[in-house]
Amino acid sequence: MHLPHVSLSVSDVLDILLTAYIVYLVLVIMRGTRGMQILQGVALVLILRAAAQYFHLWTVFSLLNALLIVSGVAIPIVFQPELRRALAQLGRAGFHEGRVQTGDAFRLHELCTTLGTAATVLSRSAIGAIVVIERQAALDEYVETGTTVDALATPEVLLALFTPRSPLHDGAVIIRRDRVLAAGCFLPLSEALSLERRIGTRHRAALGVTEQTDAIALVVSEETGGIAIAKDGRLEEQPQSAQAVATALQASLTAVRGPQSRRPTIFDYARTLIHRVHLTNNGLDKTKLRP
Repeated sequence: MHLPHVSLSVSDVLDILLTAYIVYLVLVIMRGTRGMQILQGVALVLILRAAAQYFHLWTVFSLLNALLIVSGVAIPIVFQPELRRALAQLGRAGFHEGRVQTGDAFRLHELCTTLGTAATVLSRSAIGAIVVIERQAALDEYVETGTTVDALATPEVLLALFTPRSPLHDGAVIIRRDRVLAAGCFLPLSEALSLERRIGTRHRAALGVTEQTDAIALVVSEETGGIAIAKDGRLEEQPQSAQAVATALQASLTAVRGPQSRRPTIFDYARTLIHRVHLTNNGLDKTKLRP
């Protein structure tokens, strides 16, 4: 018995490795999302189709074939959030200088100090709030859902916007550079399956906008007064100190690479799409918006 002769060139090996790498990245990106469940369903249909063909169940085979054809049209629609998120991540890969950083250091410091002061006052008063700071990716689509403000970001302005029972207190405030663009804005909610079911709408919105863009979101819990910063689809609890919040915001917005820091790889950008949020027992999972 003669075995078939298989000859592999360097380009063939490279092609196989690149294909395996792409498949691996797709699986990493889809893991932890609803899309992964759909992929598992498609895989099950393929297995059933192969079984039906093997046992000559031609009616079942035809039905599964038709289902796969319909899936080929439906999958891009179902996967639209994941595809958009992946393309946005790839599009901004390597670009870390945001709109806030284009100003001088003093302006950035003033903005972070303003947000830290406003957050601590809101926290002590148990007033919920969410502030989104635009970076490289424009947030115009979310700005259009709110009310235009176009005012200098000051503690007084932010406190006035989030005053309970005011028309704009339930939405998000969006800041570009050191100005409040709009208030009462609607944000996309996170679709991460790893989130606690009881996590509040504000925190889901903060995670959602940072999953889909490179923005930074500052959240104040209405029920517990807890302060958190969302970045790249992750929540980081902050101490209730104006200086600490300002320092954390400035570090997130500048993202300066020191001599010992490594350059982010494609795995880092793919990992941000997994949406694993590590919640602590600080009451973030109980936060809710006012009805």
